[in-house]
Amino acid sequence: MKLEKWLVNVPVATVWTSYDSAREIDLDAVTNPVDLHAWLSALTYETRLGLCDDNLVQTQVLYGQEVLLLEEKEEWAHILVPEQPSSKNEHGYPGWVPKCQLAQFPADWDLHEGPVVVVTKPQAILTNETKLELSFQTTLPLSREEDGQVWVKTPNGTGALDREHVVVFQSLAARYKGIGNDIVSAGEQFLGLPYLWGGMSSYGYDCSGFSYSMCKANGYVIPRDAHDQADAGIPVDPSEIKPGDLLFFAYEEGKGKIHHVGIYYGDGKLMHSPNTGKTIEIIPLAGTIYEKELCAARRYWLEMEE
Repeated sequence: MKLEKWLVNVPVATVWTSYDSAREIDLDAVTNPVDLHAWLSALTYETRLGLCDDNLVQTQVLYGQEVLLLEEKEEWAHILVPEQPSSKNEHGYPGWVPKCQLAQFPADWDLHEGPVVVVTKPQAILTNETKLELSFQTTLPLSREEDGQVWVKTPNGTGALDREHVVVFQSLAARYKGIGNDIVSAGEQFLGLPYLWGGMSSYGYDCSGFSYSMCKANGYVIPRDAHDQADAGIPVDPSEIKPGDLLFFAYEEGKGKIHHVGIYYGDGKLMHSPNTGKTIEIIPLAGTIYEKELCAARRYWLEMEE
């Protein structure tokens, strides 16, 4: 079955569990234009926690990201996200987004051939007919460079980004591949950012969204969820972990179900996005619940170590 391709047409589209998952308080997250700042500032601790506890949100996708359309219901689209590998579906992470946040796939759109532009700052302003605040790791096809600006193709025309906020690669395949310390450095710029369940953008990450995005920033596309991340990569003995390795934590003092992932910071410390109500932080592992729950370590940058 050949699925129809669409593009995300808002800076960050939240992918919901069902077409009827969004609540009244989530209105700013399901419109176009989207207002992420208004949405997040309106959420109380309880309504943020509900995104997880009530199984409302699955993941997020960024501006210009490709999705595959499975079906439509009312004003919603059931999609798969190919760039987020998942055991839930072999073709990509599944969920629902408002149809108004998608655009039809342009005939000349191809992120896999030709130069691409990647946002490397937490946010960058895209200027076209309006101004859009794009997230870290938003990736768009290059149109041209001039006068300190980079012009990119977008789902609805062209726009300009400040050259200082992006990096240009000759192709996606030619993306820079970092080592472990580069993964750590990418994560450091988000210290203090509030946790967001399902978060995959610089407006808020969940634990596996944080590890996924920092690996992606260094050229490695890994599975979306913690338990899938723990099943991939290169196994590393906990006594041999290095900065940039992913550490996994399980209930029942490491013997149960995996529930958390973080990035090894070095010097016995963990960098992670903990849970609702907390922010991305660096903590010593010793003497914490995480020390007891550590169950696995995986490395995704091994080929670049030498």
